[in-house]
Amino acid sequence: MNYIITGGTGFIGTHLTNLILAEHPDAKVWNLDIVKPGTPNPVVKNYKPAVREGETLGSTFVECDVRKPIGELPFTPTPEDVIFNFAAVHRTPGHEDKEYFETNIRGAEHVCEFAERYGIKKMVFTSSIAPYGASEELKKEDTLPTPNTAYGISKLVAEKIHIAWQKGGADRRLLIVRPGVVFGKGENGNFSRLYKGIKDHMFAYPGRKDTIKACVYVKELVRFILWNVEERQDSFNLYNCTFEPAYTIEEIVTAMKKVTGLTQWVPYIPNSIIMPMAACAKMVGSPMGICPARVKKLQISTNISGQKMAWSGYKFKWMFEEALEDWFNDNNNQNLQ
Repeated sequence: MNYIITGGTGFIGTHLTNLILAEHPDAKVWNLDIVKPGTPNPVVKNYKPAVREGETLGSTFVECDVRKPIGELPFTPTPEDVIFNFAAVHRTPGHEDKEYFETNIRGAEHVCEFAERYGIKKMVFTSSIAPYGASEELKKEDTLPTPNTAYGISKLVAEKIHIAWQKGGADRRLLIVRPGVVFGKGENGNFSRLYKGIKDHMFAYPGRKDTIKACVYVKELVRFILWNVEERQDSFNLYNCTFEPAYTIEEIVTAMKKVTGLTQWVPYIPNSIIMPMAACAKMVGSPMGICPARVKKLQISTNISGQKMAWSGYKFKWMFEEALEDWFNDNNNQNLQ
């Protein structure tokens, strides 16, 4: 069988590849992506590769743009294969609305067409918590999605495309995961920026300290995905993937400081001060990604229930502080990036 990862050069795809090859050293893992590992991403500004200088990725790279129909490949797909569809435009804010729809919706259509063509019966789709929309209420898997961004809308439509594929044939299995903030080595995202902000005395609690930020460690996420593929036989399942209960930004900062040995004081800045500051930062090029839209995003809770994942029978390997410690160790106890 083949393990086929669309978007396999990315952060989650890289960690899944490493896990598959650690568990199954002789596995055939194919990375279908527009980005060759270690090279710039043509559709993302200031892209930092998940595969760093001096590192290699054990999958076989196949140049593939899911915005277009998937053509001939250098291997023969079989019905026993499994597809992990991670290809997406996801950074928000950061792209024009059309870019989310073009990659996330067209990509879903083309990956499902590919699975249909070769009779592949197992697929994993990595969605997002963005389809829930921005609000303070607790969201469970059966909460009515009300996306309010182009990204969230595109991911919800992509979910429906994958579900239609699953229902369209006998013995098809589909797993959809909606991860919270995914952190770990190579993320170059929210947690990395938070750590650097604390370390450089550039982070303050923006308007509140009790903002809930549902999150999951990338190594835990890929372990959960592979466990579902190999151990569960559900024809369809949808999971929020977060620690349960979710943590507040103050709890995250406290744990991050404890694990990494930071002693910097983190001040609280009310909205009346921080929003004008963010507007000024945007005018000078948004250092560290600071802008009003990102500050506003930081203030909105991602209050996502991870209860279904916690009760699934899957055994977590890391609790939150342990996950941060493992990430810190992956960076030789120097930083979180």
